[in-house]
Amino acid sequence: MLNASSKRVYETASEEETFEIGRQFGLAAQAGSVFALEGDLGAGKTVFAKGFAAGLGITEVISSPTFTILQIYDSGRLELYHYDAYRIEDPSEMEEIGYTDYFYGEGTCLVEWPGNIAEYFPDHYTKISIEKDLEKGFDHRRITVTEI
Repeated sequence: MLNASSKRVYETASEEETFEIGRQFGLAAQAGSVFALEGDLGAGKTVFAKGFAAGLGITEVISSPTFTILQIYDSGRLELYHYDAYRIEDPSEMEEIGYTDYFYGEGTCLVEWPGNIAEYFPDHYTKISIEKDLEKGFDHRRITVTEI
């Protein structure tokens, strides 16, 4: 059961602010941490991921690994294992990728479309949900962070 301190909500009004929230999470990330990044297409997951990578000190260009499923970035203080599970039809594909090396490794995992591989998540992870709020503006986002 979640307690009140395990859930936080951030509101951003621009891509730059969403990037900055991601950067703060990257700065705080520790080896072995796993982040499930949820949101509709165009919600800002990639903007958040770019900020997250910047917080880790990664200098490489960050893009969503939609077709490769996994992209590894190793130029920061921790390796970033960036998954995009959007195209995974059978969750057992994660075993073929060798997910345990990454989910339980020395780097940190950021997983877009985590619902497609939910059964492979560790017992403890951070769920980050990004939602658009068009009533407040085109670039307004609500970012809800839940410790699982």
